[in-house]
Amino acid sequence: MTDARRFHTTRWSLVAAASSGEGAQARAALEELCAAYWYPLYAFQRRRGSGADEASDFVQGFFAALLEKGYVGQADKERGRFRSFLMTALRHFASKEWAKARALKRGGGQVHLSLDFEDGERRYQLEPEGGLGAEALFERRWALTLLDRTLARLAEEHRSGSPAKAERFEALRPFLAGAGEVPYRDVGLQLGISETAVKVAVHRLRARYRDLLRDEIAQTVSDEAQVDEEIRRLMDALRGAS
Repeated sequence: MTDARRFHTTRWSLVAAASSGEGAQARAALEELCAAYWYPLYAFQRRRGSGADEASDFVQGFFAALLEKGYVGQADKERGRFRSFLMTALRHFASKEWAKARALKRGGGQVHLSLDFEDGERRYQLEPEGGLGAEALFERRWALTLLDRTLARLAEEHRSGSPAKAERFEALRPFLAGAGEVPYRDVGLQLGISETAVKVAVHRLRARYRDLLRDEIAQTVSDEAQVDEEIRRLMDALRGAS
C-alpha cells in the first residue's frame, strides 16, 4: 500500500509540485500520464461530435499545448486530481487555442506523443451510442482505464515470474471480479492444490489488485487523502453508466 513517504514521488504530485510543469522529471511524468490517459479525452471529443481525424488532431494539439504552454500552473483549483485538471485545461484549449493549433500543419513544430489513434477509434466504435454524454463517457473511460492498467500490472507481476505462477494467475483471474464460472474445487484440481488453498490465493490476489489500484490512482492525485474519494467517484461513474 502507498505510504506517505512514497506518495510524494508519484507522477502527478511531481508535476503539480512544479509551478508550471517545468523540469525534466516533471515533463517526463506529465508525458507518461498523457500517454496513459489519452483515450478518455479522445472518446470525449468524439462524443462531442468531432470526426475521427478531427478528434485525433485535437487531442494531439491539446497535448502539445499542455507540454509547451505551462497549463499546469493555470489550473490551481483543479491541480489536486489529474482527471479534473485535464478537463479544465481541455476547456481552456478548446475555447482559446484550438483555432490557432489547427492553423499549423499537422506535425509542424509541435510535440507529438506516440498515440495509437487507429486503436482508439476501434475502441470508440465499441462504445454504447446512447445514454452517455461526453463528460459521463469521459468519466467512465477514465475509470475503466485505471482498472485496465491495474489488471495489466497485476498480470505482468505474475507472468514475469515462473510458468507455474503465470498459470496460477490465469486460473484465478476470473475470481477477481467475484465468483468465477469454474468452482474452487475444480481450479484446485487444475493447479494441484486444495480448495482451501485456492480460496486463500484468490483472497491474496484480490488484495494485491486493490493495492495496485490504490497505487495507480495515487499517480493521478497530488494528495494521499484524495485516493479514497477518487476511488468512490470512479466507482460511481461506472455504476452510473451501467
